[in-house]
Amino acid sequence: MKAVLLVVALACLACPTQVSAEASNPINMVIDLLSDMQAKLIKTGEDAHEEYVEFADFCEDKAGEFSHEIEATKAKVEELTAAIEEQKATIAKLTERTENLGADIAADAADLKEAEEVRKKESADFVKEEKELMETIGMIQRAIKVLEKETKGGASMMQLKNAGSLAQALSVMVQASLIDTSDATQLTAFVQSTQSSDDTDDEAFGAPSAVAYESKGGGIIETLEDLLDKAESQLDESRNKETKAKYDYEMLLQSGEDETKFTKKDMDDAKKSIAAASEKLSTAEGELTVAKKELAGDVKAKGALHHDCMSRAQSYETETKDRDGELEALAKAKQVIKESVEGASLTQMSFVQVSSELSSRMDLTSLKVVRLIRDLGYKEKSNALVQLAVKMASAARSAGGQDPFAKIRDMISDMITKLED
Repeated sequence: MKAVLLVVALACLACPTQVSAEASNPINMVIDLLSDMQAKLIKTGEDAHEEYVEFADFCEDKAGEFSHEIEATKAKVEELTAAIEEQKATIAKLTERTENLGADIAADAADLKEAEEVRKKESADFVKEEKELMETIGMIQRAIKVLEKETKGGASMMQLKNAGSLAQALSVMVQASLIDTSDATQLTAFVQSTQSSDDTDDEAFGAPSAVAYESKGGGIIETLEDLLDKAESQLDESRNKETKAKYDYEMLLQSGEDETKFTKKDMDDAKKSIAAASEKLSTAEGELTVAKKELAGDVKAKGALHHDCMSRAQSYETETKDRDGELEALAKAKQVIKESVEGASLTQMSFVQVSSELSSRMDLTSLKVVRLIRDLGYKEKSNALVQLAVKMASAARSAGGQDPFAKIRDMISDMITKLED
């Protein structure tokens, strides 16, 4: 743009057109044109500065928003990470609890199974003992009845009185078919068991006399009645023991079932808590994935914003420098035009007068124009301007006293067209 402006200015100097002195001063028109261009550039610069300030504010505000979002998302990521670790710890703790509760349930079930087996054995032993005692009681009651009948004149009574022991008495009763052999055997076993439990001497088998029986209030009958009392007491004791054992087992069973019920409830609650914690864990992991994705997107967007803002800033700086250069070129062009008229009144001098004044110095002026364009080409590193200067010098040398700017105008016009394109 700077090269174009200088070429336009030089073209104005190199174009002595045939305009009447009364016409509008073309030099003033060029200066006005350059001034208008300066004003437009200044206005463009002001508008560009206003837009850039607005864009810079946008960049600052948007960068602040991204920074706030990034910090908030980072805090959310940390919060979700902590929540995930917490839920994992909760699940691990609850899993261990369910395993322990399962072991407790299994242990309780084993204890109840063992108690059930013990109870079955106790019940079977009781049933057997009760049956034996009831049979013994029945046998003693029958023996007593038989003896009471014999005491009223039975033939075997004399032999019973001569019996030296209960065993002999029972043998007499068996021989007299008063009792069965099995009853006698069972009664003998019962007597032996009662004597063993009382840890006493075997008086019944110690050959007491008949007087001894009578001294106890009737002899063998009273002995059998004592045995009956013992049998009945033993039966009552066995039944009470069975009742208590059965009650204890039922209480143990009820307690075990209640404990198992509560343990299973605790296990169900723990499993529900595990399910709830697992759901929270899954939700937190999903939200963490989204948060990390949002964080990466915000960081990327902030980076892109920074890149765009920096690019715009660099572009604005470049445009400002170019615009300043163009303004400098316009000022230089105006200065060149003013210096070319060598202080003459711009309001009184026309291009015709400038051309007339320059006609006697045609060669000097053409060389000056060539030198200016050549120097400008070197300064701007423009091969096109350097080549233009070469062609203009060649045209000036071949003019032969004629107007050397006839060809130069065409060259400059072509050059301006190319530069504008």
